[in-house]
Amino acid sequence: MFVFFVYNSRGVRMNEKRESFLLRINAKERQAFHVLFAEYYRPLVLFAMHYLDEQEEAEDVVQDLFVSVWEKKEAFLSEKSIHAFLYNSVRNICLNRLKHRKVEEKYLDYSMNFASLKEEEDYEVMKEDLYERLFRVIEELPPRCREIFLLHLDGKKNEEIAEQLNLSLLTVKTQKKKAMNYIRKRLGMAVVCMLGLL
Repeated sequence: MFVFFVYNSRGVRMNEKRESFLLRINAKERQAFHVLFAEYYRPLVLFAMHYLDEQEEAEDVVQDLFVSVWEKKEAFLSEKSIHAFLYNSVRNICLNRLKHRKVEEKYLDYSMNFASLKEEEDYEVMKEDLYERLFRVIEELPPRCREIFLLHLDGKKNEEIAEQLNLSLLTVKTQKKKAMNYIRKRLGMAVVCMLGLL
């Protein structure tokens, strides 16, 4: 149980009757409030730190509580009721902050996952659109050039294409280069890079 002290006009600390102190607290007397703050501030901050890891946040909680007690018309019946009120209030504020923190974390996770999925979806839609445009441009190529380029897209090497189509290696390289130049001209370099054609 706390014993409250006040200072007389000469600055000497002396014991004050509890009833008188409670009356002064309930009357919102500034000097009594300073005594209350001095007695409870540190212990309440330490108590808050059992819930919150950061001292600064614990100090904010306790300071906000004292401001709230000062502004509200809270009447205390005993020293025990002050003690219980302050500690219960700090505990409740800390628990609310922790709940709020969890809600924020869940929302942040959800937002990030949603944004990530949305970006992936958008990217996939864009990629599909680009591939559709690519194949329309490929259809514009001359038949032999188109055939060589489609085999290239299937992952075949120049030598394999030459052998499969019974062409010289130089012809395959030349036709492939013509196809790339045409596609680059029609779709732009950025699209060619995005599609990994280089």
